[in-house]
Formats: sequence, structure tokens, C-alpha cells
Amino acid sequence: MEALLSAHVVKVPVCHVKQCNYSLLTPSPPRLIGKLHRSAFGMMNSSKLTNSVTASIQPVEASTTERFDNTLPSKDEGIDEFAEFCGAGKAVAEWTSRAMNGSVTFQEALAARLSLINPTLSQLQDYLEKRPPRLSPGIAELVRKLKAKGVDVYLVSGGFRQMINPVASILEIPIENIFANQMLFEDSGEFLGFDENEPTSRSGGKPIAVQQIRKARGYNTLAMIGDGATDLEARQPGGADLFICFAGVQLREAVAAKADWLVFNFKDLINSLD
Repeated sequence: MEALLSAHVVKVPVCHVKQCNYSLLTPSPPRLIGKLHRSAFGMMNSSKLTNSVTASIQPVEASTTERFDNTLPSKDEGIDEFAEFCGAGKAVAEWTSRAMNGSVTFQEALAARLSLINPTLSQLQDYLEKRPPRLSPGIAELVRKLKAKGVDVYLVSGGFRQMINPVASILEIPIENIFANQMLFEDSGEFLGFDENEPTSRSGGKPIAVQQIRKARGYNTLAMIGDGATDLEARQPGGADLFICFAGVQLREAVAAKADWLVFNFKDLINSLD
């Protein structure tokens, strides 16, 4: 994580549902955003010392020796698992990969994937019952430590609230701290579409969500943790000040190359808080 003096936004794949990551969350594979007020932490977003953040950042370097071959297309995105559950796994995973690598706009990929899945409400409910979230190792401890240091944690994800809410419940993150998409259904349970008013439903949506958080809460510094191109977008003026690439589930080299810090294990972020 990163350390920031006043506030940070951290986005962590809390919902890469193979081991539920936003992926945060997501998440996601949901994605996680955390802000620090008084105390900062080093990797994700802490505010012990403003210096602690800068000192701990290692651009484009692995912060741990526990590297492994995770450069193949990931099957851990929450929407991919849901698609596989509904019988549309391969086609949806291809769109997810294209979106995460930035080769197509997010809204184009989102609409295409949902069209391929075309889920009913009963399918979604069945999926949530049979596939409870599995958190990536260390994420629960990380969130606990952040909260103990007075850091607000947010989940910002291009995934869906229906899948992210259970993750937020486990991590004890308030519902109002979730910025994600919403699937819509008819009264009959037939799929209707998604809420296009959510900022995260389109390219550039995560920066908008982060800007809204900063404006509403008056944070001085924000940090984003994620693994995809849309997470990297959040680092811009008025948005996140730092971007930490979490490659513990999936390494996307184009994204990692532009990160302020590359980590493969949440332990690095946890240790930075000590």
C-alpha cells in the first residue's frame, strides 16, 4: 500500500472471485479503495508519514520474491465466473481480457458480456448461493489494519453490487462505500440491463468515482490499488495520487509498467503499515 498523510484511496482486487479479490474488487473480481485520514501506511494508502509513502514506492519492480507465472489470461474476474456458471464462460472471458488490457472501451465490453450471459434473477440468486466469495489471502487483515489506523476503505469496481455486497459484508465495509454497477431485472426476473447512471459503467468511471469520494470527504491524498487498465485510469489530477498494481492474481504488463509500485502479495502492503 502506499502511505499518505491525510487520505488515500485504495483499490484492491477484492473480488477476483477465484479467491475473491476488485476487485475489493474488485471484486471483481471486484476492486478496494481506502482513504487515510491521520495515519498513513506505506503501500496501500496510509498516512503515518507523507514520506513513508514515497519511500516505500518501487516503480515497476516486484516487492517480493514470491513471483510466479501469472501472465496468462485470468479466469478470476467475478463476471467471468458468473458467465461460466451460466454457460457463457469462454466468450465472456475473451471480452474481459480485452477490457482489462484496454483494447476496447469498458462500456462496450460490459454491454457485450451481459448480452452474452443474459442472466435471469433466479440464476443470479442461485450463483450467489452456490459460489460464496473467497477472499484473496491477506485482504481481510489488510482492511482490518487500515481501519484500525483510521483509514476509510472503499470498494470501487466495474463489477456488480449484487456480487460485491457479500464481500463488503465480510470485510465490514459500509454499503455506502461501494461504487459499482447494478444489474437490472424485470418484475418477472428477466434480465433488463444495467444501470448506466453508475460512473463505473463506462470508461473513465473509476476516476469519476474517486473524484466524487475526494470531493465529498475532503481527502488530501488518495491511493488506488488494482490490476487493470481501468484502475490505472483513476490516477489523474483530482483522482488518485498513486496507483499500486496488485499482480498476485493476474499480471498485466502494460498496466504494471505504469504503476508507482508493483506488488505480488498483500503481505507487502500489510507490512508497510507497521
